This record gives sequence, structure tokens and C-alpha cells, in this order.
Amino acid sequence: MDGKRRSELAPGLLVDIVLKCDQRTGRLTRGRIQRILTNSPTHPHGIKVMLEDGQVGRVQAIVTENKEVSTHE
Repeated sequence: MDGKRRSELAPGLLVDIVLKCDQRTGRLTRGRIQRILTNSPTHPHGIKVMLEDGQVGRVQAIVTENKEVSTHE
């Protein structure tokens, strides 16, 4: 999941975005989606979102919150 499809995103989801000022360096910022700003179903550079802290950028990755599961046999 790379954040280029609007249907993969929802408010509250943990994502890595690139801010406009960080586009040259590719520096990522992590946060939870507050609002989805891109109206089209896809975007080649990532769907634009606003994080809960107000920062705006394009989604580069969706962070999966894996819970460690141990199996005892």
C-alpha cells in the first residue's frame, strides 16, 4: 500500500507523508490522517492529506501497526 489510491486511506490511519518543503530531500513525516484533501481516486505522487497536527503532505506509505503474536507449541 503506497498511498496513491484514495480508497486505501481513511481518517485515523497512520501514514508517512512528504511535506511540500521536504519534496527535494524526500524526508518523511509520520502521523495520523485527519482529512483527505485529494478528491480524485488516484494521484501519481500520492494522495494529499492533512494530519491530526495540521501538517499537509502527500502519502508515501501506509504504516502497518503489527502486533507481535507469539505462538507456543
